[in-house]
Amino acid sequence: SCLSFFCFRTSLVTPLIFGLLLQPPLTHLSIITQPNIVLLMADDLGIGDIGCYGNDTIRTPNIDRLATEGVKLTQHIAAAPLCTPSRAAFLTGRYPVRSGMDAINNYRVIFWNGGSGGLPPNETTFAKILQQQGYRTGLIGKWHQGVNCESRNDHCHHPLNHGFDYFYGMPFTLISDCQPTETPEMDRAFRRKLWLSTQMIGLVTLTAALGRLTGLISVRWKTLTCLAAFSLLFFISWFSSYGFIRHWNCIMMRNHEVTEQPMVTDRTTSLILRESISFIERNKHKPFLLFLSFLHSHTPLLTTKKFLGRSSHGLYGDNVEEMDWMVGQVLDAIDKEGLQNTTLVYFASDHGGWLERQEGKRQLGGWNGIYRGGKAMGGWEGGIRVPGIFRWPGVLPAGTVIDEPTSLMDIYPTVVHLAGGVLPQDRVIDGRDLMPLLQGTVEHSDHEFLFHYCGIHLHAVRWHQKDSGAIWKAHYVTPVFRPLGAGACYDRGFCPCFGEGVTHHDPPLLFDLSRDPSEAKPLSADTEPLFDTVIRKIGRAIEEHRRTLTPVPEQLSMYNVVWKPWLQPCCGTFPFCWCDKEGDH
Repeated sequence: SCLSFFCFRTSLVTPLIFGLLLQPPLTHLSIITQPNIVLLMADDLGIGDIGCYGNDTIRTPNIDRLATEGVKLTQHIAAAPLCTPSRAAFLTGRYPVRSGMDAINNYRVIFWNGGSGGLPPNETTFAKILQQQGYRTGLIGKWHQGVNCESRNDHCHHPLNHGFDYFYGMPFTLISDCQPTETPEMDRAFRRKLWLSTQMIGLVTLTAALGRLTGLISVRWKTLTCLAAFSLLFFISWFSSYGFIRHWNCIMMRNHEVTEQPMVTDRTTSLILRESISFIERNKHKPFLLFLSFLHSHTPLLTTKKFLGRSSHGLYGDNVEEMDWMVGQVLDAIDKEGLQNTTLVYFASDHGGWLERQEGKRQLGGWNGIYRGGKAMGGWEGGIRVPGIFRWPGVLPAGTVIDEPTSLMDIYPTVVHLAGGVLPQDRVIDGRDLMPLLQGTVEHSDHEFLFHYCGIHLHAVRWHQKDSGAIWKAHYVTPVFRPLGAGACYDRGFCPCFGEGVTHHDPPLLFDLSRDPSEAKPLSADTEPLFDTVIRKIGRAIEEHRRTLTPVPEQLSMYNVVWKPWLQPCCGTFPFCWCDKEGDH
């Protein structure tokens, strides 16, 4: 009968409809499948140093292939122009000023493995959330977020305390002192400052002691003892900066164990690559997060013989081409394990290239393309606009270019959502989930304003006026370039954030990056009818942003950055720290 036919048809159609309803749409596929996540971060690489961003002399076929097979971001912004604060923002999804990882003084990065500053234990990294979601998490390469707080083995800032199951690499950063043949990077200016601080504290201690002995000043012995200890600490730190840096800072660790002290630089590249591929192979059957934090292309530009002399840009070009080869090896490992379609790969640099890094006529720092400024400059695009590439075959449309403002802080909410995790509700997260933008389901970035800090000093603000397409950028402070007419602070080696080395602008310098990405022609009330409106709008945004900031301990304070013998990682009996456990294998 018709009724039985109808029931038969219904019994067929109903499961079909339910099946279709339960089928995850493409945009939700990722959340269900928990993709593997491979984050590749270069060190000091300029946006103008790779082929897919316009360089036609340095060969980067593997990074270029990522862009061809994925999504390339052309306005990808670091939250800080230096390693330590930029990476803190990347790991936490928050401006570094919120975690105390931006400098109040001229010590803008972590200077010693034996310092007490670092990424605070109460910060929640994306690795920690992914770990809770069942991911195996690994960090291979550079950390530069501190090691210990109060004792040699408390490891409060260590990667394993911040959500990583496995760590192999440098707890510090590569510096020229790590290569005995290179000119030391812990330069004379730094030593001069340390010596000056030592003398000043010593003078205060001596004055207080004499005052106490003569009865002219009422000082407690406890205060005098503290001052004397502080003087001694600064003297030891100054003394250690001569010849000891390689032993104290240039070390390799596996998890909590020091494996090389000092590191043997000839084999560092091959070990980092071996560890990265091994991590992928060991964890191929479960979702994994691999953060491969390259030592390339930071000075002293460790480059194996195979790549020396291959590029037309000297040692720097050779180093970038070797890093590109390493990227290719990691991609090959992903393909070999059949993980290509279940792995999101991301490539970026922590900030812009270091323009001032030269030796004679040799340029040892990167190139930032058409963008003004470079590393250490909080406002100018060259210091903060970096490569940003995502690849996930079948989920992200290949060959896509996105010009919208995005941030390194956006990786945090993006990977947390992909892992099925929940963002911390007890703090401000400044990053935004990029998946809708990357997949093309929305046209505009979620960022209306981005704040560009130099240390704790706000140097510039970007306003994305979505209805008009304008990208307004107001500079309140800019560094003074020397010599006059140069494009960087060649006299200092680094541009400062405050003091006599900067210029304050009132009204601020205003640019529309959509028309003038090189920031060559500042606008004025005479040339831009919207000048006053834009400045007012940005001013209100700054007020709102500042209301969200809360006081936190300064991780890069003078006390935290100074070297403390009792915090120094050591693989022997301090101070006889020497080992080569890799060579013993």
